[in-house]
Amino acid sequence: MFRLFNVFQYARMSTISSAINLPTIYALSTPPGQRSAIALIRVTGTQSKYIYHKLTGKEKNPVPRKAMYRNLYMPGSNILLDSTIVLYFKAPHSFTGEDIIELHCHGGRAVTSAILNSIQALNDMENGIDIRYAGPGEFSRRSFQNDKFDLTELESINQLIDSETELQRRCALSSFNGENKVMFQNWRQTLIENMAPLTAIVDFGEEIEIEGMESILNNIKRDVLKLKKEVQSFIERIEKSSILQNGIRISLLGKPNAGKSSLINSLTNNDVSIVSSIPGTTRDSIDAPIDINGYKVIITDTAGLREQSDDIIENLGIERAIEKSKRSDICLFVLEADSSMKIDESLNKLLLSKELQDKKVILVVNKEDLIINKDELRTMIHNLNNEMKNQYPILPISCLNQCGISDLIDLLTKEFKELSDTSDGADPIIMSQRVKDILINDVIFGLNSFIDCLDSDIDIVLATENLNLAIEGIGKITGQVVGIEEVLDVVFANFCVGK
Repeated sequence: MFRLFNVFQYARMSTISSAINLPTIYALSTPPGQRSAIALIRVTGTQSKYIYHKLTGKEKNPVPRKAMYRNLYMPGSNILLDSTIVLYFKAPHSFTGEDIIELHCHGGRAVTSAILNSIQALNDMENGIDIRYAGPGEFSRRSFQNDKFDLTELESINQLIDSETELQRRCALSSFNGENKVMFQNWRQTLIENMAPLTAIVDFGEEIEIEGMESILNNIKRDVLKLKKEVQSFIERIEKSSILQNGIRISLLGKPNAGKSSLINSLTNNDVSIVSSIPGTTRDSIDAPIDINGYKVIITDTAGLREQSDDIIENLGIERAIEKSKRSDICLFVLEADSSMKIDESLNKLLLSKELQDKKVILVVNKEDLIINKDELRTMIHNLNNEMKNQYPILPISCLNQCGISDLIDLLTKEFKELSDTSDGADPIIMSQRVKDILINDVIFGLNSFIDCLDSDIDIVLATENLNLAIEGIGKITGQVVGIEEVLDVVFANFCVGK
């Protein structure tokens, strides 16, 4: 047991010790190459104050956590670079755990380039002053190495930056605030506590009575089975929530000139699709990413479906429309409101196809404004319901006057909640593919192998190694594991420079 704790302690300490004597790094944290009112340049490391003194010409150290108005000069000259606001965060009370200097300068390209070049000019390896531009995610990597955040918290920062909708933002914050970190720590602690009696059995098994040994193993098995259920439930929530990250896919299907393009423009409040009275105007699929009540949605405007067309390109568009519908999460079948409103053979064939049996399907009756007599409209919808045997919800809308659009959005939102398992009001969970792979391939595999060993009366030493595999898997997720450098390379490869 003592050896097990030492392994994890060594993993963490070896990572932290590697952060000592690292070069001072700097980066432009705001988007490069763009004009803006303000730009932010960050510096972290032991030479942060040295850079401050050289750029400002001030001899006194900066005051921590106090905004200071300072002119910056080219090192070794009186050439003014810019007038800036400077913030200093003293180690260890900073994001990285090191001294940090933030330079809030004007956002012109020439201004930021001049300041960045001046910082790099202070690099002097002969005199032990190691300064270089930061790599992707290197600031966050320093914060991990200095034990400020674990890997799940840092990955959530990247997810927060990439979030496009309100739900994605809330999901990212749940990890950033440490909720998942506490859960992983509790899982790991449960397994480590169960390792203690297993280690005792391995070391002193001959001194333990058989009945006592069986009781110990049964208790451990009970705890492991309970934990396995929790992990599997967590993985299921991740899988359901992944749709929020990738986007819920909706396909618009229907005959030419039914108003599919007008509907997508109404939902996006933008002219994404070309609207024309000429049937077949949309000849290929058009994807539009939109935000509907906080959900990321990829809505696809497809070519109109009809039995025959002499246009080869239009026929290819129809084939692609059918393929898109099969890969969608929700299909909106758009019909034109008229006295002969029926599902023609091509649409009915697609509706009855096995690929659409498990899809969410909504029938949308467009151009309801053309039906003056609303009793006639209700009769038409009633007949359509009978024809479809009440299988699908039917909504009348008008893209011209926006009537019924809000009802359609409410219905879609309800479907989104079911698809993403957010109908209970709880925030979904978004984790990286790295975490999901480790949970399945290391944690669950280790727990299953441990249970199989106990059920098959296989050597207790092998069972212990399988349980240790699960513990190490959780360590990979949070960063408490030997060989952490290869894990870090994967985590921070897609981070922004300056973060």
